[in-house]
Amino acid sequence: MENPNTTPPVDTNRIVEERRAKLKDLRELGLAFPNDFVRAHLAEVLAAEHEEKDAKTLVETPIAVSVAGRIMLKRIMGKACFATIQDMSGRIQLYVSVDDVGADALESFKHYDIGDIVGAQGGLFKTQKGELTVRVTTIRLLTKSLRPLPEKFHGLTDQEQKYRQRYVDLIMNEDTRLVFVQRARIIQAIRNLLIARRYYEAETPMMQPIPGGASARPFVTHHNALDMQLYLRIAPELYLKRLVVGGFEKVFEINRNFRNEGMSTRHNPEFTMLEFYAAYTNHEYLMGFVEQILRAAAQAACGTEQITYQGRGIDLSQPFARLSITGAIKKYRPDIDDDILNDRERIIARMNELKIPFREKDGLGGLQLTLFESTVESELWDPTYIVDYPAEVSPLARRSDKNPELTERFELYICGREIANGFSELNDPEDQAERFMEQVRQKEAGDHEAMHYDADYIRALEYGLPPCGGAGIGIDRVVMMLTDSPSIRDVILFPQMRPE
Repeated sequence: MENPNTTPPVDTNRIVEERRAKLKDLRELGLAFPNDFVRAHLAEVLAAEHEEKDAKTLVETPIAVSVAGRIMLKRIMGKACFATIQDMSGRIQLYVSVDDVGADALESFKHYDIGDIVGAQGGLFKTQKGELTVRVTTIRLLTKSLRPLPEKFHGLTDQEQKYRQRYVDLIMNEDTRLVFVQRARIIQAIRNLLIARRYYEAETPMMQPIPGGASARPFVTHHNALDMQLYLRIAPELYLKRLVVGGFEKVFEINRNFRNEGMSTRHNPEFTMLEFYAAYTNHEYLMGFVEQILRAAAQAACGTEQITYQGRGIDLSQPFARLSITGAIKKYRPDIDDDILNDRERIIARMNELKIPFREKDGLGGLQLTLFESTVESELWDPTYIVDYPAEVSPLARRSDKNPELTERFELYICGREIANGFSELNDPEDQAERFMEQVRQKEAGDHEAMHYDADYIRALEYGLPPCGGAGIGIDRVVMMLTDSPSIRDVILFPQMRPE
């Protein structure tokens, strides 16, 4: 016996055929896809301005409105119909009756479909249930929707389908729309803070003859007219520091980067970073300013600096903790002591025991970093700066005056993932040239993520880069944290996907 609670499958092909037939009729009447309707009001603004008014006030003081949006709900009741439309700000109800629009217009409206886009004019009133509603006097079909929307109570339930058809996800899911509204607020708050501190916003090349500014495998393309190989940028760093050389002493870019690497809940090959640089500052200044940036972002998105991510609290209002790489390992892995951390053979033996892959050519500093990333990184839930990075894994950072084997570099970890990276910039052109050469040697030995030698950047340094600090913040990961999103794909409108 058939289960009476089972919803029969939707015959999408039949619905599309029916809607195409309706569109054909509209074309014959010359009414398909008009573009002369002018919307004057948004649902959210009307609600904010008039929701508190009582029904009598709205009748005694008529308010004419012009609204437009997508039909999300519709109820037909003989000589009158109710519909709910959705615009960029929210939803508002329409009341369409034969007395207000006439029999022909009402009959046409009854044949409109969920998903159609309409424009309506009329006056505001309140229903018996107290819902702010537009009493429609004129209504027009502006765009005929040919495909049915998903079932209204569930929207898109398949996660991959949500990513592939983000346009439908945005129509159906208010939570999805809010994530991207919050993303826009976060970026705007960050931009406003930087501009208020007299940072200049710049744009640097996305196609570069030499990929630089990070250790990553680039995407490669070809420019036909110049007959030359180009790379999609992996970071804007070296170009932004060229600008500091040129006199733009405080500069930033909110940029798209491209790295030909694996994909995960934290990695997308195309992603957004903030990078900023300030002359006459160092890594200490940067750490304080990064904290200010994240607090401003949290206030813009959440209205508070105490947030919750995946059920666990994060307090951004307090000064962030600081640990060295070795200090963090000893704190979270007390079975690994200084005797192991400071002996290359012993640390390799322990990594083999733990089945942690590593690069045979790495020195002690590189091995310590690999061990940290494999055993400790995921434990750093509360905001924590990891400092004192080895010079061998920091080819663009200034060496520490106290210990030249270390650099004045930090990485910020929150909720078990890297959020930011920054350092006092290396402005010694001879030291930078030698470090580039070491990167070239690593690339020749088979490291696809090692940096290229950038002769023009060395030339720029030879003109003189003032003492400088620079940092990068992963915008996508910040948005993940502040919108409680488990995957980076949830905060990128169109994440990279395999072809259907």
